[in-house]
Amino acid sequence: MENKNIQTNLLIKQMLQSDNMAYVPGYLSSRVNIDYGVLNKAYQNTGKIYAKLKAELERGTCGDCIIENKMLLQLEAAPQVSLDFLSNVMGELQVVETGNYDPNNYYGFMVANCIISKKPGFSKTDGYDISLTLLDNGAQELVFSGPLLEEPLVINSAALQSLLDADTSMVVETPDINKGMTELLVQSGLFMPEDVGEDGQLSASAKISEEFILKFNGEPDYEIIDIGGGKGRNILQYDMDKIERKLQPFINAEVAGILSAEQEAVAAWNVYLAKQTSLEEDDQMVEDANAGDQSWYYEIDLPLHQDKKILFGERYKAFFIKNYLKQFLTNKLPSVEEDAAVFDMQDGIRAVSYTHLTLPTKRIV
Repeated sequence: MENKNIQTNLLIKQMLQSDNMAYVPGYLSSRVNIDYGVLNKAYQNTGKIYAKLKAELERGTCGDCIIENKMLLQLEAAPQVSLDFLSNVMGELQVVETGNYDPNNYYGFMVANCIISKKPGFSKTDGYDISLTLLDNGAQELVFSGPLLEEPLVINSAALQSLLDADTSMVVETPDINKGMTELLVQSGLFMPEDVGEDGQLSASAKISEEFILKFNGEPDYEIIDIGGGKGRNILQYDMDKIERKLQPFINAEVAGILSAEQEAVAAWNVYLAKQTSLEEDDQMVEDANAGDQSWYYEIDLPLHQDKKILFGERYKAFFIKNYLKQFLTNKLPSVEEDAAVFDMQDGIRAVSYTHLTLPTKRIV
């Protein structure tokens, strides 16, 4: 299941992004048929049926005419039902085009979107088709078929509407956890208020508040780093226990919000958290978005067990620290100009050796 969905989704995505159909010999000169005539075929006989029902009702030849009246009302309502249904389907299928789409979703949704949006290689000429059927109960049925689909994808209008009414979806959209984590940086209280601009974003010069700097006897506990050429300098160390205690309630709230829609949590796990990608790797991860054997499956893992919810929270926190917080903790110079100055490593080592009993410990890197 994993291989079929991931491989097919990524294959189609790569094919569309590469525009390879433009270079297929003979494609540009071929007679491509993209006219599915969905509504025309669905309503080709309804005019006669409507006229017959109307005549029976006017003549009174249908007894109590309960069934006939019901059928007539359904036919009158059908065009609007069709338009709303097609709009809902297209809106749901468009999710497959988002940058962080989880390819663990059923691959048929990607194929269906290519058919309905008339992508190259998915025409009637290529063997694909869409049909709309008006059902006896007033609902409607949309069927996608074609070579890449092992079996037709069938969507019922009433079933889809029930999902939408329940505030869920047919195709799972991956939440933008990067946006949430950017906001988390500001909300966490790790920075001074003056570091937050009017737009609610951290300023370029934002620094972790002094209360989170690791200290010894009231003075900053520096780490000495070797910058080459026999030179070194001090950098700040931070009290990670204190920072994590400050962060935890905010992370818990953010995770709880994501887990309130568990299908989206599965998508976030598959795209971002399973492999703990860095921001530098994110573009490639979103491109490949393959959690592999660490994937969670919508058909199997929902509803999520408590152990997976706990693991999700742990990975979310680790992802946040690695990709968002770490940049504010790494190689930060002291605010005291003298302490931030470059010095000879030998002098620094001798100073540490001489003063280590009374001054902050300095670790040589």
